[in-house]
Amino acid sequence: MKILVLADHESKSLYEYYTPEKLNDIDLIISCGDLRANYLSFFATCSHAPVYYVRGNHDNKYKNSPPEGCTCIEDDIVTFHGIRILGLGGSMEYIPGSPDQYTENKMDHRIKKLWWKLRKHKGFDILVTHAPAYQLNDLPDLPHRGFFCFKTLMEKYSPKYFFHGHIHANYGEVFKREDTYGKTTVINAYEYYILEYPVSL
Repeated sequence: MKILVLADHESKSLYEYYTPEKLNDIDLIISCGDLRANYLSFFATCSHAPVYYVRGNHDNKYKNSPPEGCTCIEDDIVTFHGIRILGLGGSMEYIPGSPDQYTENKMDHRIKKLWWKLRKHKGFDILVTHAPAYQLNDLPDLPHRGFFCFKTLMEKYSPKYFFHGHIHANYGEVFKREDTYGKTTVINAYEYYILEYPVSL
C-alpha cells in the first residue's frame, strides 16, 4: 500500500503541475499540518485515496473552514485496511492561549484521555503529529521543540511509523527525512513523502 504524507509546504510538482498519474497508485493520504484547507481538499477531489489530517500550529482557519472531503483524526484512532492510525496535532505552546499549541503537560493529558481507545484498538501502527518528538529532529527553541510524551508513546506501543512535520527542510543541518526510534521509523513529512506500507489491500 502506498501512503502519501504531506506537511508544511505545498508541492508544486503535485499541485501546480498535477497530472492524474502522480496520484493513481496512492492508497492513503495523511497531512501532518500547516497546509491550506483548499490544498487538502484538492487531494481529496483528485485522488481516490482518503485524506486524513491533524492540525498544525497555523491551522486555526480549519475551525470555520475545514478541508472538504477530508477526515480529521485529532485525538482519535482510525483504522484503514487494518492499519491503526493515531492523530495528535499541534505544537509546543509558545504563545499562551493560542489554539493548537500545548505545553508538555497538556499534550500528555491529551494522550492519557485516549487510554480507552488505545486499549480498544490494542495500540496503534502509525503515530501522526505535527510537532516532532523531544530531541528527535526537533530544535532547541521553544516553538520548534518536540514533545517528550511522543517518545513515551513509541516506547510503550512500538508503532511501525511516526509521521510529523513542523521542522522544515530549510532549517539547516537538523533536518532529517528519515530516522528511527526503537522499533519505529520516523518520517519528517515536509512538503511530501511517499512510502510503501506492507499490507494486502
